[in-house]
Amino acid sequence: MATQKLYAGAKLREIRTRLGLTQKAFAEKLGVSLPYLNQMENNNRPISTGAVLALAQEFGFDVTELSTGDAERMVSDMREAFADPVFADGAPPLADLRLTASNAPALARAFLELHRAYRQSHERLASLDEALGREDSRVAPSPWEAVRDFFHYCDNYIDAVDRAAESFATSRDTHLSVEDRAIRHIEGLGITLKQSDGTGLRGYDPDNKTLTLSQHASPSTRRFQLLHQIALLSYDDLLEATLDFARFHSEEARQIAKIGLANYFAGAALLPYDRFLTAAMQTRHDLELLARQFGASIEQVAHRLSTLQRSGAKGIPFFFVRVDQAGTITKRHSATRLQFARFGGACPLWNVHSAFETPGRFLRQLAETPDGLRYFCLARDVSKPAGSFKAPVRRYAIGLGCEVRHAGALVYADDLDQSNPALFEPIGVSCRICERPNCHQRSVPPLESRLDVDHNARGVLPYKIIP
Repeated sequence: MATQKLYAGAKLREIRTRLGLTQKAFAEKLGVSLPYLNQMENNNRPISTGAVLALAQEFGFDVTELSTGDAERMVSDMREAFADPVFADGAPPLADLRLTASNAPALARAFLELHRAYRQSHERLASLDEALGREDSRVAPSPWEAVRDFFHYCDNYIDAVDRAAESFATSRDTHLSVEDRAIRHIEGLGITLKQSDGTGLRGYDPDNKTLTLSQHASPSTRRFQLLHQIALLSYDDLLEATLDFARFHSEEARQIAKIGLANYFAGAALLPYDRFLTAAMQTRHDLELLARQFGASIEQVAHRLSTLQRSGAKGIPFFFVRVDQAGTITKRHSATRLQFARFGGACPLWNVHSAFETPGRFLRQLAETPDGLRYFCLARDVSKPAGSFKAPVRRYAIGLGCEVRHAGALVYADDLDQSNPALFEPIGVSCRICERPNCHQRSVPPLESRLDVDHNARGVLPYKIIP
């Protein structure tokens, strides 16, 4: 570890703050001097081998988190932000972005929030938003984006909520299914459970203490909505404490995040961590087998696989994404080094877009990103009917994947020749930051490259990219 010169000062400060220790007390626990700790926290010195061992022995800390924190995500997000045409003449080099993410993460987040506000302001101008010109037309961060970033930088794993959901699902009445346990819990609160033929999935009337679930929804959706309501009714203090920790800047963001936390509880109760992780490894991550075993949907299983990042019991680091038919990303999370575009759609060469053309089938893809990393990608369409002929059907495609070094643990990769470089599809994050010179799907040139335009010749692109 020491030979790699691990600099993780921000993470070290975060650990000390979480433990409520002064620098002096923390230094004593780590067996280092106070000045040395101060230098490590400010990234003036790398974290020593002794300090790493002490973190594991004294506090049971998963030391792999020191090297897989927020820095890579922030670098990816900043690269995409700096690909905005407004920075065309002055984008900083990659080394500076990495330095900022590791030494000044608060500054990096502030920059990303400022750029997000700029983007929203620019979009409002383009659409002649009626709020322009008013005194109260300040641009605030989108509540939806703020919540998405909260889960993004929590690695999509909320430990306290996850453990509470697992305890609910496994610690009592072990002979009962999760659904039966949930129904008994609801009835124990004096709530009447009903079914409705309306369009809404769930409705709770606190005055009459009645919970109504749609009879048109799939069984997995009804289970999920039932557990969601239990989270709101019986675990409200836990959800509110987590929201206090997040420190959202708007009430709308806080309320949206509460829905997200209740959804997280529902998913974690439906697919309890230890039991689900064990089953995932035993089935070699067969999504259909796992869905049947736990009474969940394919999407719920895929999403849950991307959250298995508990310290000391981590699953395979997956990315998970959901896109609509226009290519817009509606859900995104990555526990891998692959990050998704924060603005616009995903790379058109990625197999998730082809899933709409082959309903009901899993599509497999070996892919390589511009940084040379290789991934195994799995995609499938998911349809969500509303229960009647005239009701609209929502159609999405989901993508799940991991670095190719983990592909042997997935049943889907068994017959793929991972040793053949020609089988890896070149994909990227966003055209503006992708430097591939001859991509036939390129929409705009990369901002960090110069162009050679020849009026007398035409190749795949109407210009040549000069590295």
